[in-house]
Amino acid sequence: MNHKLIKLLLLAVIFCPALGKAQSQPSPLTSREVVALVYELPKHPERRDEIVDEIRKRGIAFPLTAGMRSLVASKSGSDPILRRTLEEAERRRVNPTASARPPVAEGNALLELTRTATLAAADSMPDFIVKQLIKRSVAYGTTNNWLPQDNLTIAVGYRANQGEQYKVLAINGIPSGPEVKESRNYSKYVGGASSTGVEYISALADLFKPESRTEFKLVDTDLIRGHRTLVFEYEIKKPYSQLTLSSGEASATVGSRGRIWIDREVNRVLRFEQIATEIEPSFPITAASSLIDYDWVVIGENKFVLPTNSEILLTNVSRKMTLQSRNEIRFRGYQKFGAELKVIDEIDEKDFPPEKPEKP
Repeated sequence: MNHKLIKLLLLAVIFCPALGKAQSQPSPLTSREVVALVYELPKHPERRDEIVDEIRKRGIAFPLTAGMRSLVASKSGSDPILRRTLEEAERRRVNPTASARPPVAEGNALLELTRTATLAAADSMPDFIVKQLIKRSVAYGTTNNWLPQDNLTIAVGYRANQGEQYKVLAINGIPSGPEVKESRNYSKYVGGASSTGVEYISALADLFKPESRTEFKLVDTDLIRGHRTLVFEYEIKKPYSQLTLSSGEASATVGSRGRIWIDREVNRVLRFEQIATEIEPSFPITAASSLIDYDWVVIGENKFVLPTNSEILLTNVSRKMTLQSRNEIRFRGYQKFGAELKVIDEIDEKDFPPEKPEKP
C-alpha cells in the first residue's frame, strides 16, 4: 500500500473523534445568521420552532441590540417564544458560568421537589376570584400580522369543588347586560377565541401526575424576574394527555410538549410553555400554544403561586380560510371568593406595557 495513503488514513483515524466532538458542539450563531433565519419567517412562519431550537442549541455570538430585537419582532409578528429565546441566549452569552447547567442528579432532585410542591398546591388551592384583562388580536393566513380585535374584562371564580367559572364583565369597556351568565365557557358571549380552564394550577398538576407519563429533560438555566431557574423540556404523548382543544361543538384530546422554568430556591414553576402536538389533520385548530408566567400573590393572609400574565395562540382553519388568534391576558386583583368584582373601564395600554428584556 502506498505510504502516503497509509499516512492519510492514520491522520483520519486520529482526527475523526475531534471532528465528531466539534460537530456535536456547533459554534454560536452570528448576527448575520440570525438575520437570515428570521427573514424566512414572513414566508415560512412554520419554521419558527426550527429557529427557536437552533438558537437554544447554539446560542448567539453577538450582543443583542435594540435594533436586532426590533427586527426579530417585525419579522416574527412579535412572537413571544422567539423573543424570550433570544433573551435567554443573550444571558448565556453575557454570563456563561452562571448559566452553566448543574449535574443531572441535582436537576432531577429539583424536579421531584417541584412535583411534590405543585401537586400539594393543587390540592390546597383556596377559593378565589380574579379579574382577567384580555387583549385579543387576529391575523389572516399564517402571517402573524396582528390586527386588534377587542378588549375583554372577565371575572373568574375558582372553587375547588367546581373548578373555574367565567363571567364577561365588559367588552371594550361597555358593561355586559343581565343576559350574560357565569359559565364554564364564555365564548358564546364574545365569539372568536376564548381561553378557559388552562391558566391556573390544573394544567401544571396534570404535567406532574404519574398517569401523564411526562418525559422531562434538563436543557438550560435562565433568570426569571431576578430568580435563578432551571429549564426543563417535557413531552406528553397523546394517549396519556389531559390537554383538550375545543372549536365550536368539536373537541379533541392532543399531546403536548414545551418547557417549564423552575425556581431553584423554592421549587416552584415560574413559567410554563405548552405546545399542542399530535393534532388530527381534520381538526379545525391546526396549532395551539400558551405561555404562562406565575408569581406569588396574596389571597387573604396567605401567599400562593398563581398566574400573572399569559399569552395564548391558536391557528384555526375554517372553509379553507386560515385565521390566527392571540389572547394576551393580565390577571389582576386576586381576592377571596365572595368579594365583589366591579366593572372597569376599557383596557388601557398601560395594562399591557411593552416587555423590557430581563437584565442578566
